[in-house]
Amino acid sequence: MTTPDDLEVLAVVEAALLKRWPESRIEPAMDRIAALLDALGSPELSYPTVHIGGTNGKTSTARMVDSIFTELDYRTGRFTSPHLENMLERISIKGQPITPEGFIASYNDIALYLDLIDSRQPHPISFFEAITALAFVAFAEFPIDVGVIEVGMGGEWDATNVVQSTVSVLMPIGLDHTEYLGETLEEIAQTKSGIIKPESHVILAAQEPEVARILMEKVAKQSAIPYREGVEFSLLRRDIAVGGQMISIQGIYAEYTDIYLPLYGAHQATNAAVALATVEAFVGTSLDEEVVRNAFANVKSPGRLEILHRDPTVIVDAAHNPHGTRALANTLKTEFDFESIFCVLAILGEKDVAGVLYELEPVIDRLVVTQSSSPRALDVETLYELALKVFGADRVYKESNLINAITYASEQVTLLNQVSEGVSAVVITGSVVTAGEARTILKKIGRVTE
Repeated sequence: MTTPDDLEVLAVVEAALLKRWPESRIEPAMDRIAALLDALGSPELSYPTVHIGGTNGKTSTARMVDSIFTELDYRTGRFTSPHLENMLERISIKGQPITPEGFIASYNDIALYLDLIDSRQPHPISFFEAITALAFVAFAEFPIDVGVIEVGMGGEWDATNVVQSTVSVLMPIGLDHTEYLGETLEEIAQTKSGIIKPESHVILAAQEPEVARILMEKVAKQSAIPYREGVEFSLLRRDIAVGGQMISIQGIYAEYTDIYLPLYGAHQATNAAVALATVEAFVGTSLDEEVVRNAFANVKSPGRLEILHRDPTVIVDAAHNPHGTRALANTLKTEFDFESIFCVLAILGEKDVAGVLYELEPVIDRLVVTQSSSPRALDVETLYELALKVFGADRVYKESNLINAITYASEQVTLLNQVSEGVSAVVITGSVVTAGEARTILKKIGRVTE
């Protein structure tokens, strides 16, 4: 049972971790994390792993893979990033966030080693490297049967790439983090293909042709076994249903029909196909169809097209690049019948802001620009000027902070719903930080529907 003292200690631990290099500051190298884990006894090698990379869909797919393994009675450890509201979300054991006590104990296990490696390296251990090591130690201590590990950024030099994965997964690859990963799809694909291990199983989501070529070259070089969406496995059918969708999947070893997935969007259906193929590749055989149905029926993906309130409808989505925003826009257009949509947008400064705005413009009626509390957030005035060029002055509003923006949009939509026979909605998007802060704000003002 968590005590007030535990929460105080947790706050101190989190503060200590956050004093380290932030996730946005990258020094591409594996030396520090390799040295740290070697000093810790290589906990990441004490259990088999599934390693999930790519640009979009990693977290949702990791949650689906976790749910299938759990339904198969595997003890799972899931590591994802970034978190929405609470750092504990990043480390999940048997489908639940690690407890404060478990987090503190794992930090205590690595604390002295962090200082030791800091003293021996030209650059200190970063926040992401530290919490990656913390997760690997927690999973070894639990212990787990399988680790489901999401890549932080890139692949080749990402801190998570110390694992020797049984199955590597590459979700759709697009342009993102170009300042670190490269200016072209080919350069980004080359970096992300670095998670493919020798003689491993490799699950490949549908990719652009130039990306697919690079990934298959890496598969061949590593003598790995590929399973390609559209060839070795595929989404067979998808029908919109209340609260989500009904799907059928051709897996690697069998066909699975009448699966209810309580998530919106065609992209989540393809994520489900990838997740199912991933587990099939890991176990090496087909799965019981009822196990699959139960696993997907229990999937949740907070902050991904998540309906948090019904009157008015408020949707939160963590889309933060054009590829993810396109999936959001397509889903709003094809799976909802809103008369009008007010979109609250707060985005990080290093992102392709114009690309995100152009993807939103056809489906958004009014845009409310603002900023999150992140030090990386694009300031309101700059976002406003960029938005004017895409939406025009009549469709863009600005608010100084996320609370005011959400309040304004909700009030306007409520008024519209009172005078119109149709239903209007609020959509909040732009980054994982925006989605997480919006969830916290909506809970505080009583706008979250349980």
